[in-house]
Amino acid sequence: MKPKELKTKIFLDGGDPGETKEILDLFGFLDGQTTNPTLISRNPKVQKRLEKGEKFKKKEILGFYREVVKEISEMIPQGSVSVEVYADSSTKAEEMLAEAFEMSSWIPNAHIKFPSTKEGLKAAERAVKANLRVNMTLCFQQEQAAAVYSATSGSKKGDVFVSPFVGRLDDLGENGMDFIKNTLKMYRKGDGHVEILAASIRNIDHLLYGLKLESDIISVPFKILKQWAQAGSQVPGPDYVYNPGGLKTIRYKNIDLGKNWQEYNIDHELTTKGIERFSADWNALIQ
Repeated sequence: MKPKELKTKIFLDGGDPGETKEILDLFGFLDGQTTNPTLISRNPKVQKRLEKGEKFKKKEILGFYREVVKEISEMIPQGSVSVEVYADSSTKAEEMLAEAFEMSSWIPNAHIKFPSTKEGLKAAERAVKANLRVNMTLCFQQEQAAAVYSATSGSKKGDVFVSPFVGRLDDLGENGMDFIKNTLKMYRKGDGHVEILAASIRNIDHLLYGLKLESDIISVPFKILKQWAQAGSQVPGPDYVYNPGGLKTIRYKNIDLGKNWQEYNIDHELTTKGIERFSADWNALIQ
C-alpha cells in the first residue's frame, strides 16, 4: 500500500506491461505510467522481432503501441497513462492533434504527450479546450514551463502535466534537480492547474530529492523503483541533503506567468535533440 507520508504520485517510466505488473506486485500501488517511442522500441516483444531482422508497418507498430497502453491501463485504471504523439522537427500542430485524438480514444485515462515546442504548445492549447488531458514533455527551462502554464490556462488540476527532464540536464553539467525546485517555486505563484512530473530520473538520489521537494509526480524507471523498494521505500526526512556533486547550479528566474505563451523564449537545444531521438527510435521500427 502507498505510505501515508508519501505526498508525491509515483509513476513507472516504461513501455513493458510486464514491468508494470512486477512493480504493482512489489509496492501494491502505482499512480500511473509514462511511455514514449524510445521505451516502446525497447519492449521485449519489439526487440525479439527486430533481432529476427523484421520491422513493422506503420499501422502495425501503432497498433502494438495501442495494445501495450491498453494492457497498462487495465492494471492501473485509477491512474494516468501518458501516450506520446509522433513529432519530428517538421511535424505541425494539426498532425499532432489528429494523432492525439486517436490516442486518447485508446484508453479512458490517457494523458497525451506533446513536445514543449511552438507546434507542441499550439496543439496542447487546442487539446485542452477539447477536454483532452496533456503531458508536455522535453521541458528543460523555466520559460518553457511558464509557456505550458499559459497555453493550458483554464484547465483543472489533474488534466495537465509538465515533464522537466532531470538527467539530460545533468548530462550537460547542470543540476537538473534545480529545475524541478525552480519550477515548483514559480508555479506556487499560479493557480495550481499544472502538475510537475519529474522525468529522466537517473538514480535513487534524483528520486529521493524529488520526494523531499514534493514534486507532484515522479516517473521512475523500473530498475530505480526496484532499488528504492529494496532500500525500504523510505521517504526522505528533514535531514536528507541532495548532493549534486560538481553540477552547475541553475538559478531561479522570476518569470511572469500571466503572458501569452507565444511571448516566452521556449527554445532549448535538448528539446530539439530529444525530438530527434524519439522520432529516430520510432522510425527505426518501421519498414
